[in-house]
Amino acid sequence: MSVKLLSELKTGEKGTIVRVEGKGSMHRRILDMGAVAGTVVEVRGVAPLGDPMEVSLKGYNLSLRKEEAAGIKVEVA
Repeated sequence: MSVKLLSELKTGEKGTIVRVEGKGSMHRRILDMGAVAGTVVEVRGVAPLGDPMEVSLKGYNLSLRKEEAAGIKVEVA
């Protein structure tokens, strides 16, 4: 298994969140939306220029900016 940034994953790839980096309101918002350590996340789609990307976690879809996704480390099988 390897650890990557969520922003590096391609459509259809899955991983388990290891760490959410950052601080302030953006960090808190991401945690409040369920992106916490141990959560399985799947990339559902990426916009043509890479921003935003849509991910699925805990049974719902979430759109993240590339900057936000770059602060989330995931373990990919």
